[in-house]
Amino acid sequence: MVTVTDAKPAAAMQTELSQLPESVAQVMGGHPAELFLNQDMLVLSPGVPPLPQIEAARAKGILVTGELELASWFVEATMVAITGTNGKSTTTTLCGAILAANGRPTFVGGNLGTPLAEAVDTEPARTGGTCVVEVSSFQLETVRHFRPQVAVLLNITPDHLDRYPDFSKYLAAKQRIFAAQTASDFAVLNIDDPNVEIAARKVQSKCILISTRRALGLGGWLEGDSLCVRLPGGPVEYYPAQLPGLVGRHNQENALAALVAARLLGALPSEARYALMAFRPLAHRMELVGDFNDIEFYDDSKGTNVGAVVAALDGFPRKVVLIAGGKDKGGSYAPLAEVMRKAGRAAVLIGEAAPKIRAAFAGVVPVEMASDMDDAVQRAANLAERGDAVVLSPACSSFDMFRDYAHRAEVYREAVQSLISSTSDRIPIDPEGD
Repeated sequence: MVTVTDAKPAAAMQTELSQLPESVAQVMGGHPAELFLNQDMLVLSPGVPPLPQIEAARAKGILVTGELELASWFVEATMVAITGTNGKSTTTTLCGAILAANGRPTFVGGNLGTPLAEAVDTEPARTGGTCVVEVSSFQLETVRHFRPQVAVLLNITPDHLDRYPDFSKYLAAKQRIFAAQTASDFAVLNIDDPNVEIAARKVQSKCILISTRRALGLGGWLEGDSLCVRLPGGPVEYYPAQLPGLVGRHNQENALAALVAARLLGALPSEARYALMAFRPLAHRMELVGDFNDIEFYDDSKGTNVGAVVAALDGFPRKVVLIAGGKDKGGSYAPLAEVMRKAGRAAVLIGEAAPKIRAAFAGVVPVEMASDMDDAVQRAANLAERGDAVVLSPACSSFDMFRDYAHRAEVYREAVQSLISSTSDRIPIDPEGD
């Protein structure tokens, strides 16, 4: 018999529980120890922490696994798995778009939205298509036989240190994406990241490297205005590096990873080029939401850790007035201060972490403190010069002031539109048209 359990009371999960078959038992409002010890197998949701009840079940010999591992047992499609601290969703979506342009049945999901379990009865899984899945460190903690034919590791920077006792444990979780691969599989690795280089030492599959810092000759690299890809035994292929939907060096890394992964699975260069040019950014990931007086306003609310913001601002084509802050996640803001020294015009800070970020930015860029998002947008616009960008990329979680990162982005967009509208209304119009 299948039983579901959650710490929340049933009244708080009526919508979710109503979708379950009647044969599924429900134990809500807590996790009784005896319930865990009387099962043949435990399947964890990725967000479930290492509860004592789970460890007791493991000690008894009960199999503990996760949705990703379980679903992979029933999927015969070719699998691409993409992980990293940052850029996973963009790379996964772009890789899926390239493969879909190839005409094959393609499922795109995993941690970014639709669980892999929902691919089990879909056409891609039934007809030998392709499943492209974003996978998180939480999901990888419980994999054993999950074997992607192409596994991509984009980067590893400190994150989720409220869950892992130290960075090495987080790194080890990310490395598990390669654990079940064989010598016939491929690992696509961003060699610019020293932590990825460490992870690569245990890879048993064929390593294909990408870089935006150096020419590689094989794999994927940046050369002038071109993204270059060369697969084993093939010629160098050239793709545009300046893309309408992907801004910044970090997105060039994402594009290279998606290109290499899709080309390894047989997508044609013409299909890859078409998908690249047609691609538009995912919501809240360096998305242009306003443009006024030659100042562009970007929503990067999904930038919830320092590494994500550093990657987004490194190589950004405009000087940046950064709106950052929120609920602190425990890491250092020194790397962000360093990239702001090169890319930043100024910073406007909000939320609980604002004083800590201000201390890190001392002597680097001018800093102003804002009371709320409307105040932050107004201050940022005043600090920006023509040709600059105002970027909301908080480097923090949102829960001190907002429901989640999407709510934070919504408030930001409204503030930007209000600013543009009110400023436009104040500009006098010359009746002669001069």
